Amino acid sequence: MSRRPPVVSASCPSAPLPVALLVLASLLAAAPAAGQEASPDVEFLNAGTVLPADLPFSEAVRVDDTLYLSGMVGVVPGTDSLVAGGIGPEARQTLENIEAVLRAHGSSLDRVVKCTVFLADIGEWDAFNQVYRTFFSDPYPARSALGADGLALDARVEVECTATAGSR
Repeated sequence: MSRRPPVVSASCPSAPLPVALLVLASLLAAAPAAGQEASPDVEFLNAGTVLPADLPFSEAVRVDDTLYLSGMVGVVPGTDSLVAGGIGPEARQTLENIEAVLRAHGSSLDRVVKCTVFLADIGEWDAFNQVYRTFFSDPYPARSALGADGLALDARVEVECTATAGSR
């Protein structure tokens, strides 16, 4: 939390010059140096809407107005059990979980700017895309997709996203 310097009115003729200099010095000390930016506001977020609370990571991290979501798999919310049925149902549940996490933290799917998709079998890329298109529309977020040798809970798909969250 930043400290606010005392406010002294420039139109106050009774303010002694040393007070005005102290105010100016405190303003300069609080301002970032030339070429430096203020440090970002960082929050580690766990709404508990999808993932069990005892996992050793945050479901999302907010840096200023950007949300970075941890990778999500197709678990039934509140459990560590994958939905049954393979890539189609898992992809749908994964994206529903992402949507719930975004909503819990002041964002939505239409504010997603980047997704990274990990597939247990890159041959299921087309099947994943069929589901993905029901959650996102043109203009689509930037995206990377790759085959992975093993995903958490033996999932068929894991997706992580970055989204804007707007100002608080």
